[in-house]
Amino acid sequence: MTFSFKTLHTHGRARTGTLTTPHGTVYTPAMTIVATRGTVKAVTARDLLELGVQLVIANTYHLMLRPGAETVETLGGLHEMMAWPRTTFTDSGGFQVFSLGSSIRDGVGKVGSIFPDEDEESSRPAAPQGASLVKIDEDGVAFRSHIDGSPQRLGPESSLRIQAQLGADIVVAFDECTSPLDSYDYTKEAMERTHRWAVRSLDAFAKYGSGAQRIYGIVQGGAYEDLRVASAVTIGALPFWGCCIGGSLGKSKADMFDILDWTLPRLPPEKPRHLLGIGEIEDIFQSVARGIDTFDCIIPTRWARNGWLMLTPPAARAEYPDTPQPRCHLNILNAKHDTDRAPIDPHCTCFTCRNHSRGYLRHLFKTRELLAYTLATLHNVHYYVQLMAAIRAAIARGELAALYHAYTGRTLTVA
Repeated sequence: MTFSFKTLHTHGRARTGTLTTPHGTVYTPAMTIVATRGTVKAVTARDLLELGVQLVIANTYHLMLRPGAETVETLGGLHEMMAWPRTTFTDSGGFQVFSLGSSIRDGVGKVGSIFPDEDEESSRPAAPQGASLVKIDEDGVAFRSHIDGSPQRLGPESSLRIQAQLGADIVVAFDECTSPLDSYDYTKEAMERTHRWAVRSLDAFAKYGSGAQRIYGIVQGGAYEDLRVASAVTIGALPFWGCCIGGSLGKSKADMFDILDWTLPRLPPEKPRHLLGIGEIEDIFQSVARGIDTFDCIIPTRWARNGWLMLTPPAARAEYPDTPQPRCHLNILNAKHDTDRAPIDPHCTCFTCRNHSRGYLRHLFKTRELLAYTLATLHNVHYYVQLMAAIRAAIARGELAALYHAYTGRTLTVA
């Protein structure tokens, strides 16, 4: 089985490359489209192939509960079950520990107020607060299923065994994802536990994994420079094939960019780097400029299902002519689109924009027709595929800052 990662072009710290697995070559930087339960909501594998999607990521926690890892394995693993012939990631389930634990406790999360200091500026609701539903110990995490309340456990060994059964090309070590509101002392404790779990994950991967899979480690340490540096050095030195940046990314986007500045220079340059759960336009550019190769995020698909449809720079300027830094999306639910015969974005070549009007999309959303979710998702995923292709081309030409300015109206430092 063939695995390789090669850098093709560099522009400052930004780079393009090829990430090759037994299911094909991924051209990086690339967006990993989220297929939580073994499906990208509202669209088919054929749709994804036609859109040019290169890789998807499925969710270990959700699939272990339904339909169960054994069932997925019996159905031929994720590739065969999904009829997806290209590269597949699985996460470790560690983020769901955060979602059921400190995310609920602190009201923070990847969806909603990931950056607490920016809540007032965010159009996304804060996560609900309540009592943590997990118990963490050295062996792993105990929790109750969100489906039926049944007691469950997940740790390095069980996570890697489940991921082996799911059969993804790339699997991820089990970790503890901390909250941006956790103290330094607890963040350090969780990071050190993650490092111990990383070694156990490697041992479990050696036992359960196959030659058709590779494993990534996860760098933790919250928004504390010394912890991030220590974690990057530790995870980078272990025999992982690639490295993820995970955990709390601080209380603001400025914190996240600082974390990347501390972390990425300490990771081995020959290993691919994945940023977990980040996908807003500004964040992608800023992260690529610092050396990130792949991302995963629910934004393309969840925003689509909520009627937030992406706009190319010319369309964004036309939609928001009086805004110096126009938003990258429109809300199709706005009444002004009721009789609008224009496509979502006249500069977009996706199926939806070539065939349907804003007025029709608004009608579908208002009447809750399922086709609304399909057409919106096709558009947003196409947008992200084209954005990443444009970013790769800009890096190769040494023009990443110019492309960033075209999308955001702001300045990007490429060094």
